[in-house]
Amino acid sequence: MMKDVTACKVAVLAGGWSDEREISLSSAREVSDALREAGFDQVDLLDIASDGFLDAISHGGYDVAFVAMHGKYGEDGCIQGLLEILHMPYTFSGVLASSMSMEKDVAKVVYAREGIPIASGITIDRTWVPSEEAIGQIVDSLGLPLFVKPAGNGSSFGISRVERREDLGSAIELARKTSGRVLVEEAVDGIEITVPVLGNEDARALAIVEINTGSVFYDAKVKYEPSELHHIMPARLEPDVYQKAQELAVRAHVALGCRGCSRSDFIVTPDGTPVILETNTIPGMTSASLLPDSARHEGIAFPELCKRFVELALEGVR
Repeated sequence: MMKDVTACKVAVLAGGWSDEREISLSSAREVSDALREAGFDQVDLLDIASDGFLDAISHGGYDVAFVAMHGKYGEDGCIQGLLEILHMPYTFSGVLASSMSMEKDVAKVVYAREGIPIASGITIDRTWVPSEEAIGQIVDSLGLPLFVKPAGNGSSFGISRVERREDLGSAIELARKTSGRVLVEEAVDGIEITVPVLGNEDARALAIVEINTGSVFYDAKVKYEPSELHHIMPARLEPDVYQKAQELAVRAHVALGCRGCSRSDFIVTPDGTPVILETNTIPGMTSASLLPDSARHEGIAFPELCKRFVELALEGVR
């Protein structure tokens, strides 16, 4: 790693074509400002959907890419694959960890293998045909209420909570609009929390954030409202449950092969069991975002956090 990381020329990658394009651009602008505040003099924000992007990233003389993208093409391993081909170091997880984490049903297989509690559920592929019999089989197997979510999308887009049998078919069709496969899960009741993890091989959990939405679930609208409306730190959990949730988040980070950071979401059941919902490999980087909020609680200001991500991206690079 370079002795003075702020001497690096940084490409902040954002935008793209996913549902989360505007969120990504907001994250990228705040990251760019934070890196400059941390002492980086050469920071360019590049929209991957813009004309000339490939030429700019290939011939711009960048030392490292800061990936400020969410959803398809950014968080699923696609942009990471391009950066690997270019032999350019980049922040956050690699191709495999990104793609496994993005596909919620695949991540659940990894969680189960590692002994991390998961919600009961089934995956529906493109061949599934809605019918009274097919819907009845799902309800008989999992009960009600249910959560229906795209297997490969982020930021709660396309997610529905289903209370009535007759609403299940339309919820599945909604989720199908953004993903070929759909995950149908039992609705786990309890306290919603998120556990940020920072680091590579030496990863550690940050302060747990309790999420108090006042909504049916933590949907896309609530996620981008001011953080003080919904984030409680530290989470109001018994000490042993708090420690267990942190341990499970680190275990998920390591099992999936994440780097830089991750953020795993859980529901803590009334008996104190943290049930994992998903792991985000590129958490939001806006003023309302969960991971920066947690880092601030631990005394890590946003500019320092962004600088640390660059350092972690260059760890081991000579």
